[in-house]
Amino acid sequence: MSANEQVDVVVVGLGPGGEYVAGTLAEAGLDVVGVEAELVGGECPYWGCVPSKMMIRAGNLLAEAGRVSALAGEATLTPDWDRVARRIRGEATDDWNDRVAAERLAAKGGRLVRGTGRLSGPRRVTVGDRTFAARRGVVLATGARPRIPAIPGLDGTPYWTNRDAMAARELPTSMLVLGGGAIGVEIAQVFQRFTCAVTVIEGQDRLLSQEEPEAGELVADVLRREGVTVRTGARVRQVSHDGARFTVRLEGDGEPLYAERLLVATGRHADLAGPAVDTVGLDPTAGAVPTDGQMRAGEGLWAVGDITGRGAFTHVSMYQAQIAVRDILGQPGPDADYRALPRVTFTDPEIGAVGVTERQAREQGLRIRTSVVSLASSTRGWVHGPGNDGFVKLVEDADRGVLIGATSAGPAGGEVLYGLNVAVHAEVPVSRLQHMIYTYPTFHRTVEAALGALR
Repeated sequence: MSANEQVDVVVVGLGPGGEYVAGTLAEAGLDVVGVEAELVGGECPYWGCVPSKMMIRAGNLLAEAGRVSALAGEATLTPDWDRVARRIRGEATDDWNDRVAAERLAAKGGRLVRGTGRLSGPRRVTVGDRTFAARRGVVLATGARPRIPAIPGLDGTPYWTNRDAMAARELPTSMLVLGGGAIGVEIAQVFQRFTCAVTVIEGQDRLLSQEEPEAGELVADVLRREGVTVRTGARVRQVSHDGARFTVRLEGDGEPLYAERLLVATGRHADLAGPAVDTVGLDPTAGAVPTDGQMRAGEGLWAVGDITGRGAFTHVSMYQAQIAVRDILGQPGPDADYRALPRVTFTDPEIGAVGVTERQAREQGLRIRTSVVSLASSTRGWVHGPGNDGFVKLVEDADRGVLIGATSAGPAGGEVLYGLNVAVHAEVPVSRLQHMIYTYPTFHRTVEAALGALR
């Protein structure tokens, strides 16, 4: 193959969104090259969504079995981390799954090029000593990586990121978690349920600081009841490792914290210098690639996924990928709309949220009405009994009479969110929602009570 090759489209990064773009455009008959330096499929199937939810499912089963056993006065199940670790990796290895994904792309007519892709000018991508010139353009889908804070002593220690936690074959006896966001609290709860002693250290005043205060308070309360030590408003000033354990010193005069493992879960960030966006006139030091409603980042350039700064969620990447594909193929379609962006923290209870929070709405100067109704106050919550922690919170634009934000926390918080997501996205009038028929007895019937409690 020549050093310069003409193709229709080059997709740099084959995570969920990039893989979808490459495969769909290839099926449409375009000459597509997909560039990937790691595993085809990206973070989600190997280190993120899928393995973490398998761990969470196992932890939830343990917790529910414990609740039932407590009611019956019987012994609880014995945690078996080894079985969970084997199930996460399964009989099919990551290499096998990667090969299947690559074969799937080839079957659709696309070509996979292994290596790190870098822009080398408009519509040009260089991989090693090969350069591809794209007639229609380039799609950037290079994702994000863990954000590692500049804490003295941290660099050079064998700290974990979420990838290491997902790949753990043996359960540590103790673990410190830096960061009380979604990844941090999910992993903390799972490891604690499998008998690892966990401490969560969060610099903000509460966990899940991007969500409603009630959500962070609920998760902190549940974690503490399960034995997790939660330290909020805590700043780390130094980290060290002596070959056997970590020592973390917080600002102030408190006692040091010790643990066998240290998980850094302080967020993720996009690396724009890696794909050399400066060669197409973009700022490599920016936090995200700016895009218009059709995911265009420039002439012959599109961007999808984490790199756009619209949320490090697989569902956002896939949503944007569909829009980019339509635009590349010249098909009409609506612009990207993030007003009703949904998200779920898969703790137990789950924290589902969509749209804006009460604080965000007030910062926008909106006149709002809100309500918070406990899930336990519903018939289904009463029937559920132990483990029924949760609530429904609504945020209404009082002038327009529509919901602009909602949180559903509970045993099925992510599933209850669907109806609220539709309401926010479609701007269904609150007066119409108040006169729906809500199935009895279900968790989502709490939404009806919350609508009636708007003040």
